[in-house]
Amino acid sequence: MSTDSVNEGRRRFWIGATSAVGAAGAVGLAVPFVKSWSPSAKAKSAGAPVVADFSKLEPGQKMTVEWRGKPVWIVRRTPESMKTLTDVEGSLRDPGSENSNQPVYTKNQGRSIEGHSEIVVLVGICTHLGCSPLYRPDVGAADLGGDEWMGGFFCPCHGSKFDLSGRVFQGVPAPTNLDVPPYYYISDTVIKIGEDGEAA
Repeated sequence: MSTDSVNEGRRRFWIGATSAVGAAGAVGLAVPFVKSWSPSAKAKSAGAPVVADFSKLEPGQKMTVEWRGKPVWIVRRTPESMKTLTDVEGSLRDPGSENSNQPVYTKNQGRSIEGHSEIVVLVGICTHLGCSPLYRPDVGAADLGGDEWMGGFFCPCHGSKFDLSGRVFQGVPAPTNLDVPPYYYISDTVIKIGEDGEAA
């Protein structure tokens, strides 16, 4: 057997062995990389629907729950505040919510589900630059326009104002109404936020 054929055999052996080790290394690197594409349990739970019980919410009060890392407000409006929704429509940028992010089943003056008009569910993030507005239900607040202020939400970052349905006023930086997330009623005082129900 010549030296050349022995060297050729060794060369083939080492090329094969190196290829096998390289392939195993590539698989070892690829598996964690591909696994990283799947959302973690924490990420899955952050995007999961949230159940909220607002049975203890009195008229005029607001509660906050977290959904997808965002504050979601549940507000029980008073009968008096519901009457003001019509009064402010001439001052609103999008009173019919034509250009706003919300489910079709909340496309009404109260931006609520039929049969539950006193409850409004809003994502508590200003549509201007993402600040969280303050709940200001106090009618006639001097710092918000006096007699013209019928209650609503005020963003302290850049002065955007929204009525008690989360509809944006004219002449402020926010371009659209506050978002309404998908939601439905499990019972009269329990909602599931993050999914459409029968109302859809």
